[in-house]
Amino acid sequence: MDIKRVTVIVLDGVGIGEAPDAAEYGDVGSHSLANTATAINGLDLPNMAALGLGCISEMQGVACPESFSGSYGKMQPLSKGKDTVSGHWEMMGIVLPTPFPVYPDGFPAEVIEPFKQKIGRGVLGNKSASGTDILEELGMEHIRTGNPIVYTSADSVFQIAAHEDVITPKELYAMCEIAREILVGEHAVGRVIARPFIGDSPETFKRTIRRHDYALTPETPTILDKVVAAGKQVYSVGKIDDIFGNRGISVSNHTVDNAASLEAVLEFLEVDFEGLLFANFIEFDMIYGHRNDPVGYANALKAVDQRLPELQAKLRAGDLVVITADHGVDPTTPGSNHSREYVPLLVFGPEVPSGVNLGTRQTLSDLAATIAEIFGLEQPLYGTSFLSELQTKA
Repeated sequence: MDIKRVTVIVLDGVGIGEAPDAAEYGDVGSHSLANTATAINGLDLPNMAALGLGCISEMQGVACPESFSGSYGKMQPLSKGKDTVSGHWEMMGIVLPTPFPVYPDGFPAEVIEPFKQKIGRGVLGNKSASGTDILEELGMEHIRTGNPIVYTSADSVFQIAAHEDVITPKELYAMCEIAREILVGEHAVGRVIARPFIGDSPETFKRTIRRHDYALTPETPTILDKVVAAGKQVYSVGKIDDIFGNRGISVSNHTVDNAASLEAVLEFLEVDFEGLLFANFIEFDMIYGHRNDPVGYANALKAVDQRLPELQAKLRAGDLVVITADHGVDPTTPGSNHSREYVPLLVFGPEVPSGVNLGTRQTLSDLAATIAEIFGLEQPLYGTSFLSELQTKA
């Protein structure tokens, strides 16, 4: 195989069974795909099934096929934590030995007080809460006082919600940049997130598409950096640019939903380039997993599955595609947090052997190691390439 382009599609929050250390995270029994399938009496994913999805783990409605169009396996998270940032970083070769800090009881005074002083306002909330619940609780008080709503979750995030007519998105982004400057050292959360919303009552409050994430920047080079340094291109889709602080990215399309992300991937595949196309499909996590909606979760999977033939039709000789995830968000379990799970690994392309069982990979960084081998780059500190396993079959 002479691979010129690697496309990585992250189905955000689509886990495939509890990881060996799930008990440490309170996630025993989590299986985003199988539990969703059981809850709705079977998933309808014929194209992912043909790639081998049903061979990785049993799930109602998705069989292991006799004839394959891809190869398959699963990857175990090695980084501590179960955050979007740590998952994506690990895929690109950065393994975190300690998790990002979390604040189940809200942020301490040494964070909140300087934040209030620098923005010249008070804050509301400062606790762990659902993004929709916090608007119902404090949205009207925010409109009355003009004070932003600060909240977190089980993830390592500092979120700031503000009505667009009270604090403009531009002002909100400036507040997030202030928070990002404060949240360093022991308080270096994975992401600061701007959460603008609209509406005039708790019943009509709705978060808008002008969300913006301010993630930490990796201290060491990722595969993205190495691909660009080698003179090749990195195209990003969705929130990939936010997750990597716009580093190691040549061209970005910051889409905000799955349909737009898929369109962006299809458009970028029309471009003649050598390098990496890295896309995040956000809805499984943001809309359905965190809201405990297995029906919506399953429908979102089906919507992506139905359009996979379009993507396959865009591929050319030298293309290799990986479909995977960053963590789980089982929509059927109590609570609405990320779940510590294996993630699926589906690999395909016009010249990529099919039917290869890539087994259980010991880290998401096996993906980084594979990309590094494809493009002749320095190998990451963690990870084992699976390229030879595909070439052996070829």
